[in-house]
Amino acid sequence: MPEPTPAQCRPGALAGELRGAIGVTHRRIRNRRGAADLPDAQFTVLAVLLREGPMTPGALADREHVQPPTMTRTVNALVELGFVTKEPHPTDGRLVLVRPTAAGESEVRETRRRRDDWLAQQLKNLTADERSTLAEAAVLLRRIAAAG
Repeated sequence: MPEPTPAQCRPGALAGELRGAIGVTHRRIRNRRGAADLPDAQFTVLAVLLREGPMTPGALADREHVQPPTMTRTVNALVELGFVTKEPHPTDGRLVLVRPTAAGESEVRETRRRRDDWLAQQLKNLTADERSTLAEAAVLLRRIAAAG
């Protein structure tokens, strides 16, 4: 693989290249789904609940930057699929907590496994040096993301 030119390494040019490459890769990974073939919004809510624990629909809406009615529809769809339950809030009777079920957890794990498997297959086609470069890039991308 040829070395990038100094022009290709300038922040503006590199930003465009990275944005495009990350976007295409993200879409390809996102297309790998579990058996339920959940829409992205439903999968994301389920994954958030598994990572962060039970939440109110309002807190989920805030977390995902959507309006409460949109989140209510998303949660209700996940309830119908058996992937989450709604239970009374322990301290506020006006609210409910949304909690993932074992089936919901299984769907997230399967989706993640399929996504990881697809990416691992793509990485097998690269040389050891190329995989090393990507490992270094992953560290840098996490640092960029952490900076806000």
